[in-house]
Amino acid sequence: MNRSIRGAAGALFLAACAAHVHAADTWKFAFGPGAAPAGYASVGADTVYTAARGYGLEPGSRPDGVHPYYFSVDLPEGNYAVTVTLGDDNAAAVTTVKSELRRLMLENVRTAPGATVTRTFDVNVRTPRIAAVAGVAAGEVKLKAPRETVEEAWNWDPRLTLEINGAHPAVRTITIAPAAVPTLFLLGDSTVCDQPAEPYNSWGQMLPRFFKPGIAVANHGESGETYRDSLARRRLDKIVSLMKPGDMLVMQFGHNDQKQIKSGKGGPFTTYKAEIKAHVDAVRAHGGLPVIVSSMERRGFDADGHVIPSLKDYAEAARQSAHELDVPFIDLNAMSKTFYEALGPEGSKAAFAEPAPGRLDNTHHDSYGSYELAKAVVLGLRQAHVPAAAFIVDDFAFDPAHPDPVATFAVPPSPRRTDQRPLGDEGHK
Repeated sequence: MNRSIRGAAGALFLAACAAHVHAADTWKFAFGPGAAPAGYASVGADTVYTAARGYGLEPGSRPDGVHPYYFSVDLPEGNYAVTVTLGDDNAAAVTTVKSELRRLMLENVRTAPGATVTRTFDVNVRTPRIAAVAGVAAGEVKLKAPRETVEEAWNWDPRLTLEINGAHPAVRTITIAPAAVPTLFLLGDSTVCDQPAEPYNSWGQMLPRFFKPGIAVANHGESGETYRDSLARRRLDKIVSLMKPGDMLVMQFGHNDQKQIKSGKGGPFTTYKAEIKAHVDAVRAHGGLPVIVSSMERRGFDADGHVIPSLKDYAEAARQSAHELDVPFIDLNAMSKTFYEALGPEGSKAAFAEPAPGRLDNTHHDSYGSYELAKAVVLGLRQAHVPAAAFIVDDFAFDPAHPDPVATFAVPPSPRRTDQRPLGDEGHK
């Protein structure tokens, strides 16, 4: 990428970071028995969410220190700094926090009996409404019903939902305040988007865990989609209507675009590249920095234990587009092959979703697989020297040739489970 372009993007990004302030509006909640501190709303086991109250536990939630539960609060669209104080007076606690649809924010935070730990993370809340800005007409994102309006409704409603999980989850207080931080937007297909239920997961859901406070990840990906769908369903319009100078859009499509060859409606070096350019031009017109990601491979091995390429032309077209348009490029296709081959034909099964015994999905990943691929994307952002790399967590390290052992992976599963395969890529199960 041209140094002057990257330097300008960095200056805008740092200016946005300097504007990280909390407005006067804050929301404060105290959990558990006993009186809440001054200024905090008390949340007990019977504080169920209602529209009139504007906050509360989602129906069926049990904040008993044993079971995962959900807490929601009505919020306007935007980015928020969420500060949680964790710990149990009487027992050791291990708490994981996810937001909206299973976006990993905090992973297995441990506290000793009687001790507390305070952590902050930034989250994004959005609605389908599109505000009119230069070059974008007012309207709404064309959501898929019922998938996005029912199963994925938490991604689009005007509230923040937090999943409190872990071996012994213990939340004492939650404070929420508006945060004027840069936004890292994501666009992509089912391998990127927020999957609503186990055993499916995507790298976009795991990505927030690898960033410090100061940047919010907004995942606008959706199952079954292409660059062309992003334009037609107005997902790109939604993103650029919110985009501020210093924001970024990281985009990865390819699995479903591939179907356009068979139908005679497109190809990697024609329509695919043209649609990438349309996205790049729109992002730049609104002051953002686009980043192109090549699609990870599907799981499939030859007799010598090498991954059989199934997206070679689309990965190459993505690479060419990045070079021709002078855009940062992350070669997730190459890193995924290294990752799968490091695990081997048998071991790599642990990275893919298995919705029923013996029914492995060789396209879509489980939590372990998506966690490792998120680390690959973070590595790519660091190697591309994009401004967001300044917010990568301090202890980050990853080598796709030496992935984390499956046996040590311990992100707790979310309560919801499905045997319904994500939309798209029907020819590669």
